Amino acid sequence: MNKKIVKEYLYCGLAICALLVIVAGFQAVLKPGRTKEVETLKKQTLLPPEQKFVNNPNIRVLIMTDGYAHTVHPQVTLSAASGLIITCGGESEEYPGSEWLQITPDDVRFQKGYIRIQAMQGEITVGSLRRGYGNPSYNGVIELRTTAEGIALINELPVESYLCRVVPSEMPSSYEQEALKAQAVCARSYAYRQMADYGYPEYEAHVNDSTDYQVYGNSAPSESAQSAVEETCGEAVFFHGQIVTTYYYSTSCGRTTSMAAWGTKETEENSYLRVVEIKNEEGDYERNLPWYRWEAVVPVSTMSNLIGLNTKTDVGMLQSIEVSKTGPGGAAIQIKAKGDKGEVVVETENKIRRALGGKGYTIRRQDGSETASSTLLPSAFFTIERSGETFVIRGGGYGHGIGMSQNGANEMAKCGKNYKEILELFYPGTKIAAISEEVDKF
Repeated sequence: MNKKIVKEYLYCGLAICALLVIVAGFQAVLKPGRTKEVETLKKQTLLPPEQKFVNNPNIRVLIMTDGYAHTVHPQVTLSAASGLIITCGGESEEYPGSEWLQITPDDVRFQKGYIRIQAMQGEITVGSLRRGYGNPSYNGVIELRTTAEGIALINELPVESYLCRVVPSEMPSSYEQEALKAQAVCARSYAYRQMADYGYPEYEAHVNDSTDYQVYGNSAPSESAQSAVEETCGEAVFFHGQIVTTYYYSTSCGRTTSMAAWGTKETEENSYLRVVEIKNEEGDYERNLPWYRWEAVVPVSTMSNLIGLNTKTDVGMLQSIEVSKTGPGGAAIQIKAKGDKGEVVVETENKIRRALGGKGYTIRRQDGSETASSTLLPSAFFTIERSGETFVIRGGGYGHGIGMSQNGANEMAKCGKNYKEILELFYPGTKIAAISEEVDKF
């Protein structure tokens, strides 16, 4: 056999091999479930070019119903201007662009397995769902699973694309760019920690899209938020060589608290979450913000009802409430409420805020503005005393007080601090670094 013929056979063989690889790749996409081949293909194709990143694993997000009330939907309506590709049971079909596809729990396709849907180009809009800016749209794949209660909707997409919708939902896009970058790194670190395991193993979902984890897709995308994600691409908060969970909240009272506020033992591993003062030489960064200080005057009868309802303990008409124990930074970690029928002791920051929260009174912020009370007291940094037939609560800050204050970050950015300086203040002893390829286990 001459060399020319050998070369021709060789080229033909290589071409056939290449074709087989391509076919195998497409067959993998059509298979139900989550294979590594599918994930790799999605990483390469689901994002527009400007959102492709080197280290960009997929995250699976359980999308909750309106108001984040339930985890399953009675029905799902989807559309994409470019059209949809519907895959189920190894079969694929196309659905025309700009038409609404409605799927109910008794859809015959569920008999073949999960239904996976993606746009031919761009995003998928969920018409059966309302978020803060209207009907939300999602990158990546929408996976539907039927349950006894309805349909579970999971959005599977690369984590960097996910972050582009977390940042504007967790922090106003009008905030300083360095604050948005700090938020992006926090959100990425938090996401990677959650991706180590499934929060919803029954759906193979890591997180949901509510405040249970990080709010995702509740605000419209913005250029400033996307820039913050891109400019910090692949960066996370490390402590002793590990990515850490970066808790954050709205506003501080001038200092933070530690995990002890949640009843968690303080250890070396969580020591990056400790008390820090959020100030410079001119004073607390947030001293001029509305939630820096607040006050509530609550009728005894109202507070008696709330304590009974929230603690499920009938103490009767309250006689006194005291902060019986404070934790790091001065946060209340134990209160005692005494009534004419008995008393109740409440411990940890979140349970205390819930015990004293609820409808029926008004909270006055330091700028004079007022807001109705809600499920939780604004923060656990407070004092409480009885004055006649009322309880007067004076406090500071808004949120749990552990980790980064988002408004504190914004005020620091206004003073010229960059995102790394901001993060290193709120998470002392940590290092901001690129996530190495060794994090593939996530």
